[in-house]
Amino acid sequence: MKRRTFLISSISGLSLLALTGCTPPAPTPTGTPTPTGTPTPSLVPKPAGMLRSSWSEDPFAQGSYSFAAVSSTPQQRDDLAEPVLDRLFLAGEAVSSDAPGTVQGARASGQSAARTLIDLAKPGERVAVIGAGAAGLAAARLLADAGFTVMVIEARDRLGGRIDTVADKDWPMPVELGASFIVGSGGTSLDEEFTGLEVSHAPFPPTPEVRAPDGTVTLVSAVGTDAVTAALAWAADQAQDTSLAKSLVASGSATLSQTDGSAGVSDADWLNYQLATANTLESGAPTDEMSGWFSPTPATIAEDDTRIVLGGYSALLDEDAADLEVLYSSVVTRIAYTDASVSLRLGTGESLTVDRAIVTVPLGVLKSDVIEFDPALPFAHRGAIAALGMGTLDKIWLRFDEPFWNTDAALWTTVGDDTLEFRVWVNMMPLTNEPILVGFVSGEQALTLATVDNSEFTAAALRSLEPFALGASATPEPAA
Repeated sequence: MKRRTFLISSISGLSLLALTGCTPPAPTPTGTPTPTGTPTPSLVPKPAGMLRSSWSEDPFAQGSYSFAAVSSTPQQRDDLAEPVLDRLFLAGEAVSSDAPGTVQGARASGQSAARTLIDLAKPGERVAVIGAGAAGLAAARLLADAGFTVMVIEARDRLGGRIDTVADKDWPMPVELGASFIVGSGGTSLDEEFTGLEVSHAPFPPTPEVRAPDGTVTLVSAVGTDAVTAALAWAADQAQDTSLAKSLVASGSATLSQTDGSAGVSDADWLNYQLATANTLESGAPTDEMSGWFSPTPATIAEDDTRIVLGGYSALLDEDAADLEVLYSSVVTRIAYTDASVSLRLGTGESLTVDRAIVTVPLGVLKSDVIEFDPALPFAHRGAIAALGMGTLDKIWLRFDEPFWNTDAALWTTVGDDTLEFRVWVNMMPLTNEPILVGFVSGEQALTLATVDNSEFTAAALRSLEPFALGASATPEPAA
């Protein structure tokens, strides 16, 4: 049976983003070894290897990236960037109003906080940077180069935060469990930086091959895009913000035919497809949590606007971290500040006092109140933390002995069966000549799967791959 209602569907999409370091007081997350005895659908062979993420269950992240939740505003991101008593500064992708949810947004936020601090401080002051992710390391790099005494405090035993590059002898290439793409490559220097570091990266084609449940290749219909565009236009005219889900209903955009058309796909299926594979690229949240005012309008991605990093995203962080003093496996539990200094308490019971501090923990950690601020953060900061949303997107990397699929497309999506958890896939074969697939799951489905073991997680992914194990038609079917 197909479940066709968008209201209960979770969102899964291609995450083109990355995030900052984190410091909540909880045990270090365990790894995810290759599972054994995984139940495997007969159509898809058992993979030779598997690696997965579980960002919502990670105590040092508590989600993947921020999004515009109902009743939140872009101004609240700017509110978070305001210094507190000129001693305490917040940074990270959630603080970026220009590029939230991206590596470049996180790094720019960290650099901006560092520049503001430099303008306010005296040369040689002692500064603590909490979090060794993209924002934290970018801030620390600028401060150190400007002559400040900098200590980076990181809860994990590694650099990177939600940039998590895994180098494993069983895998022929670095596995990216966090950020793996450069978004808007025409407006950022990240690709040039990777080139300078001799890290391989390549253009990523945004046009997917779309398959129906029986494996038929079909052309994308504009029905779903038009429905969401109309719903967001309706929401923009309302006196109060409302969710995308309610906007779809109230505008009439959700009333679409459930009669199967070409390839067995209905107009209602195309709306679900749009929500599942496009609209929540930057949210990782279900439609009933997404802002109708500030959710992105469906747009065409330029062919040359996205690149995929193939040689290890963490090289960028290693460059920023060169010669920095980093205190690993150190959880910050309390931050006390005055107009003269900042005192930090660690989970080990140790304390240290610095002149100023930049806090780059993820929004999910700030929302959980696991770090005590004394005094409490100003009202505008607390309001922003409460209002902005924290979405979830997880990946699974599957390595096969040989490809079982019959397509050279780099980007795969499915339509017509919303019981499949992984609706978006990246085929690494045309990019690296390796039989590796990367699947994406987000929203409520990601939260549900985050709690299951590796076997069940893998089984869900393999079920979602069945349309690509079936024979494809020679010519794509026209959309319904």
